[in-house]
This record gives sequence, C-alpha cells and structure tokens, in this order.
Amino acid sequence: MARLVRVFRPLAVLALMGVVLSACGTSGAVTDARASCVLVKRAIELQTRSEATSLSAPQRSRLEGRAMSELLKATPAAADATSLDGSWNALMTTINESERVPLKDLVPSLTRLCKVADSSSPYI
Repeated sequence: MARLVRVFRPLAVLALMGVVLSACGTSGAVTDARASCVLVKRAIELQTRSEATSLSAPQRSRLEGRAMSELLKATPAAADATSLDGSWNALMTTINESERVPLKDLVPSLTRLCKVADSSSPYI
C-alpha cells in the first residue's frame, strides 16, 4: 500500500499543478482581452465622433484615422488573449478585419465582444 501511495502522490501533484496553471492562463486571457477592449472602446468612441454631421471632411478623416490607429493598437493584446485561450479568436479576428471592412460596420460586433470580456463571467 505504501508503495502505491509513493507512485500516485507525484501523479496527483502533477494533475493538481496542471489544473492550477490552466486556470492562470484563462485569467491571463481575460486580462489581455480586457486590455484590448480598452483600446477598442477608444476607437469606437472616435469613430462615433467622426460621424457627426457638423464635421468637415478633413476633421472626419482625422478622427477616422485616429480611430483606426487605436483599434490597431488593440491587436497585440487580443493576440495574446487568443494565444492563451482560443475562445478570444473572434476578438482578434474582428479587429484584424478592420483593414478590409469599414470600422463603422464592425462596431456592433466589437461592442458585443467587449461586453463579454468586461462581464463578471466572460465565459458565458
């Protein structure tokens, strides 16, 4: 019996360490997703401001450029979240789509993804 305990104790410790370390990765992914969303929200706010009818074309263009710049700054944190937990791939992919799709068309998706990241239970 003592021999079995000696064999299984290290295996139990390894299994426990695996569970603990995987939980740390998930927490890190949420933290990275939330960091990305801080920049995403700035980009959305700038994009919304650029849609004001009182702006001139150069003002609108400047705000849209700043919005795109903020959004692209969110890419590394979104990529980090995805590498820790693949369920954040939608956030990273949507941010990357901004190079092909106008930001105003991505706002609803980005808003929903960041609501999930900011929720108390981001894994719904």
